[in-house]
Amino acid sequence: MTALLRRRGAALVVTTVAAALVLAACSSSSNNSASQSPSASANPACAAYASYGHFNGDQVHIFTSILPPEQQRYEAAWKQFETCTGIKIVYEGSNAFESLLPTRIQGGNAPDIALIPQPGLIAQVAKMSGGAVAAPAAVLANTEKYWNPKWKDYATINGVFYGSPMSANMKSFVWYSPATFKANGWTVPTTWAQMVTLSNKIAASGKMKPWCGGIGSGTATGWPATDWLEEVVLRFLGPTAYDNWVNGTLKFTSPQITSAMNTVASWMKNPAWVNAGWGNVQTIATTTFQNAGKPILSNKCAMLQQASFYGAQWASFKPNATVGPNGDVYAFYLPANGSAFGKPVEGGGEFVVAFDKKAATVAVQTFLSTPLWATLKVQQGGGWVSANNGVPLSTYTDPVAKLSATYLTDPNATFRFDASDQMPAAVGAGSFWTQMTAWFGQNKPTSQVLSAIQATWPSGN
Repeated sequence: MTALLRRRGAALVVTTVAAALVLAACSSSSNNSASQSPSASANPACAAYASYGHFNGDQVHIFTSILPPEQQRYEAAWKQFETCTGIKIVYEGSNAFESLLPTRIQGGNAPDIALIPQPGLIAQVAKMSGGAVAAPAAVLANTEKYWNPKWKDYATINGVFYGSPMSANMKSFVWYSPATFKANGWTVPTTWAQMVTLSNKIAASGKMKPWCGGIGSGTATGWPATDWLEEVVLRFLGPTAYDNWVNGTLKFTSPQITSAMNTVASWMKNPAWVNAGWGNVQTIATTTFQNAGKPILSNKCAMLQQASFYGAQWASFKPNATVGPNGDVYAFYLPANGSAFGKPVEGGGEFVVAFDKKAATVAVQTFLSTPLWATLKVQQGGGWVSANNGVPLSTYTDPVAKLSATYLTDPNATFRFDASDQMPAAVGAGSFWTQMTAWFGQNKPTSQVLSAIQATWPSGN
């Protein structure tokens, strides 16, 4: 669930190399009122922004669910762009973003740009009167050049491309303690079978249980369990089945999804393996996702499956907790089940979608699709990650962010966006959450859970 990353609460170095990263942007700006600013052109730091022109104080409003302190990092990363182009970017964050954006569009008050986290929401606003507009050619060119092709697909609705990706998060991680693994002679698994063998070994040792977990998240309780099923579907059934499941062709009640649920049950509903530090299997439903990994630090639990953004949580358990290969905690890639489907990677993120074609809007949208922008944003820290493969991995100082980018920018990865974020809202942000919660908390039978989810799938969708 991408929203949880978004709601958690660098020096702008412009070199010749950085300048070369910017495409000849904004071809659509050549026939607008933008003009070169003598003062900007005289500033060597503005060389990388010269192609955008000058806009004499034009404002571009960006609406998003990303709140402080991340807001300040965004504003710092595009400060030089504002200085050199004369565009003032007005940032507005709201934790009611998903409901407010359609309302604002209907009221004729759409922002110039929105950072949209769900492909389904892009499709919704693309259909609305006064809604999203097609992305300019330069944005399309950058997206095709710098991202895994699947990212473009997620922002393409009925053949129209609406926007480049923004930030990204890596879902396919397992958190663990390197020191605990070393002390016990445990090796990070590189295949699913090895992970099963390791889990049995840890359970048999009697020292701790191999897995801990929690799916509590207020009104969004259940979302981590949907991620577990999504990871299994992608690894055991493959990307085509995953896509068919997302679009409703492969039903929740199908034998394939039932089999995937059974695999999740053998993993996260296995009483010999979970729920370390918290209680029995049922406590997964009542343990918050934020607290789920805490027992790793006290050697009660060996592993937690959770996304890259969980890295920010460790400091709340232990002041100055270190995250890295030799730190208090680190993460490894959730292994594939064999090689039939390549290197499965599940992730999430935002897309930069515009609602008008004003020259300044086009300039900002184009800039936000470049490796230069992404590099400047990474330099601001905070664990922010881009799937833009034009960002040098050496830019990342956070080890988990760097590890995330390594997988997210791998051209050979079998990348798929979070399934629940793509499904109809009644399912992906409704019954899928609640029924997975009942599966854990009430031990509701698998067949009943899947039937209840399928029953909410909108007809004709």
